[in-house]
Amino acid sequence: MRSALSATSDGGLAVPSLGLVRLPRTILFGPGQRRAIGQAVAPLGRSVLVCTDARLGGDPVLGEIVASLEEAGCAVRVFAETEPELPIGAITACVAELRGTNLDVVVGLGGGSCLDMAKVVALLLSHGGSPRDYYGEFMVPGPTLPVVAVPTTAGTGSEVTPVAVLTDPDRLMKVGISSPHLIPQAAICDPELTYSCPAGLTAVTGADALTHLVEAFTAIRRPPAADLVARRVFIGKSTFTDSVALAGLRLLGQGLLRAHRQPDDAASRADTMMGALAGGIALGTAGTAAAHALQYPLGAITHTSHGIGVGALIPYVMRYNFPARVGEFAQIAETLGVPSPPADPVAAARAGVEAVDAIIDGLGIPATLADLGLPGDRLDEVAEQALTARRLAENNPRPLDHAAMAAIVRAAYEGDRSFPDAGPDAREDYAAAEMRPH
Repeated sequence: MRSALSATSDGGLAVPSLGLVRLPRTILFGPGQRRAIGQAVAPLGRSVLVCTDARLGGDPVLGEIVASLEEAGCAVRVFAETEPELPIGAITACVAELRGTNLDVVVGLGGGSCLDMAKVVALLLSHGGSPRDYYGEFMVPGPTLPVVAVPTTAGTGSEVTPVAVLTDPDRLMKVGISSPHLIPQAAICDPELTYSCPAGLTAVTGADALTHLVEAFTAIRRPPAADLVARRVFIGKSTFTDSVALAGLRLLGQGLLRAHRQPDDAASRADTMMGALAGGIALGTAGTAAAHALQYPLGAITHTSHGIGVGALIPYVMRYNFPARVGEFAQIAETLGVPSPPADPVAAARAGVEAVDAIIDGLGIPATLADLGLPGDRLDEVAEQALTARRLAENNPRPLDHAAMAAIVRAAYEGDRSFPDAGPDAREDYAAAEMRPH
């Protein structure tokens, strides 16, 4: 009989295992599966709202989706004014427009903002109030109208996650609403919907998906506690999430750069979309960490997209976390097919980090925060504000304080990709730290 204890992959102390997976009831994946949306939605209700954006509002794909729903006997209403980065004004405008309308189902069609729009609109139609009433974790009081998510990009994984991220003009950083009640009822992932994504959008969304997978796979591993899943939506890495994250990394490793360079390559588009889906599944339980915490203030200051920000940050976050995740980074090297000396785990781990770098650089993501336009006199502000995203900072495998955040930001600003020491003492120290209560 196998022990309930599992050793950390870098040879640290054994940690009791804990597993949790929260998912939609149905995940449908494959070319052409968007045509099944009527069959997926009709059992949930016959009065349907489709949330999308202006670009898709004039696209034949929307007409195809609406036709499928109508053929299934659904009455369809379309809101095609979702804005990038999801400002709360767009959400409240949509809900106000729907006042007095009886709806059964909300469909999100588009990128992450459209999917999150559908989640928050379903929340407000069910429970009322303002998005501000639900910021944080476990603030949603109960089930919402069912959401069916149809992503048209391969990046956020929002089609399977328990979180919606939005922009509040009264706050410096983006904010999140996190609750298992936000997980869509169904996700329909059709890689054909990504064929029209331009190279720049493929790069940005792909960098986001890659960062999700790396941060979920290297997140903190918390000791099991009976109340952990009631206290935290995102509980840290586990055997479950590790297996999904590695599968996603393998898919992105073989498909993302090719999809970026050859947008009409159907196999690469499918690999990339499934890799992004795996990223959503992994982060939906494990959560993300320092790169996402830093991106919140970085994006607000530089007005750059989320994917560009986390993509620019992840090389430096990996290096900060290197002493605590030597084993995981060595596994990433193996997963991405990078040959490395089997007798030298540190060299293998460096190869894993550099393999992720190569994908980020191959996508054309800016190499430094200076390249993103971050002023040199605001580095400390980014570090300070990032620590206020506590659920993300506390999910990092290596402890974070202001000095640590500032060091990451400084390295990312200057483009310093040197590696820290990763001696056995450091690995043991951080493995021991994971056994402390969180």
